[in-house]
Amino acid sequence: MSDTHSSSENNYIPYEKDTYSADEMIQRSRSFYEWLNKRRTVRDFSDKPVPREVMENIVMAASTAPSGANKQPWTFCLVQDPGVKKQIRDAAEKEEYENYHGRMSDRWLKDLEKFGTDWHKPFLEHAPWLIIVCKKAYEPGEGGEKVNNYYVNESVGLAAGMLLAAIHHAGLVSLTHTPSPMNFLTKILNRPENERPFLLIPVGYPAEGAKVPAIARKTLEEISSVY
Repeated sequence: MSDTHSSSENNYIPYEKDTYSADEMIQRSRSFYEWLNKRRTVRDFSDKPVPREVMENIVMAASTAPSGANKQPWTFCLVQDPGVKKQIRDAAEKEEYENYHGRMSDRWLKDLEKFGTDWHKPFLEHAPWLIIVCKKAYEPGEGGEKVNNYYVNESVGLAAGMLLAAIHHAGLVSLTHTPSPMNFLTKILNRPENERPFLLIPVGYPAEGAKVPAIARKTLEEISSVY
């Protein structure tokens, strides 16, 4: 029993963290909220280039997210090639046309009216980068068997949230795009069988004069309860 405990202890390292006074924590948490509250979904992108290293750093920040059994069941596909972006736009618009002309309910379409969206998705070509976040339901084993991952949707969702924060931190803007179905991305990007597209995120600078809808976020009272 002691040998097992000793072996387990050898797999651990000291946890290093910053500590703050209560007043400092209040100030830091407030300023972080106010900064993050400036993040908005943007649909009008500039074609100004963004260095590849910036995108790779953003992906690495997202990869620090927690995951079930530390399986890290995600892949971030970075697309900048104009030809590939055009293929993605053409395929996405085909699906979106069907969504806006029959798949979506009347209520759904009504809820989207204030955003002025339709099946046209020019940002898929205008943005200098597209990030396709893929989830891995399993990993291929050495003998060809499927080795399951755990809490895949939760894990990849956490990573996607951290990805959006990292994009905002870099001074860039983004849009979470979810054309449904997204199987065309698997084919265009030639992804392996164990991966499925989770989110399609255009990333770049906002276009000159870009505007966003005048909407408000819910209040603290609406989103939280204290017991």
